[in-house]
Amino acid sequence: MDKKKRYLAIALVFAVNIALISAFNLIPAGAESYRRGSSGDTVEKIQRRLRDWGYYSGEVDGVYGSRTEEAVRRFQKKNGLTADGVAGPATLAAIGLPSGASGSSGGSGGSGSSSDVNLLARLISAEARGEPYSGQVAVGAVVLNRMEHPSFPSTLSGVIYQRGAFSCLDDGQFNEPVAESAYRAARDALNGWDPSGGAIYYFNPATATSSWIWSRPLIVTIGKHRFCM
Repeated sequence: MDKKKRYLAIALVFAVNIALISAFNLIPAGAESYRRGSSGDTVEKIQRRLRDWGYYSGEVDGVYGSRTEEAVRRFQKKNGLTADGVAGPATLAAIGLPSGASGSSGGSGGSGSSSDVNLLARLISAEARGEPYSGQVAVGAVVLNRMEHPSFPSTLSGVIYQRGAFSCLDDGQFNEPVAESAYRAARDALNGWDPSGGAIYYFNPATATSSWIWSRPLIVTIGKHRFCM
């Protein structure tokens, strides 16, 4: 075999190895990508969160099968992500597992991870775009207050993606570009500033259609939002 053919053979073997790595997901954990055939604790956490939010109805077994893939795809479609059924970095961040190794999101103490900031900022931007800055921080504080309340999920992503909790996830506002002020507001809320006074609800009286929300005790009004318990 001459030198040229030898190089071609080596290149072919290398290409086949890369294809096998991709096909069977033999990817280092740091690559932050999970797909059909993956398994382990992170897959179990993905399944559990998607089950809690109503996307997944299968067994939480830590095995990334077709049902997990379809649940991830539904979650991605709902939240403006590439609907490929692969839990890559963007999808993991949206689920609240930015590193692919942690099952929890930051709470109200401390500045939080970059994923916490990004996720909370997206919610703030969608729900409070155009509101006074303190009103934007207050919306973020409501999310964090809910994490500490027994009636709500205990994780940031769990609160934000809870079905029916925030209209912006249904009307498409959640997928709009994030205002720069929302990132600052998210950081301030994560650092403990709470202009809402401990509120767990807020609403715009000009658009609210629920009589129940009007029954909640008012704490403070900021901009167009009433913050209440």
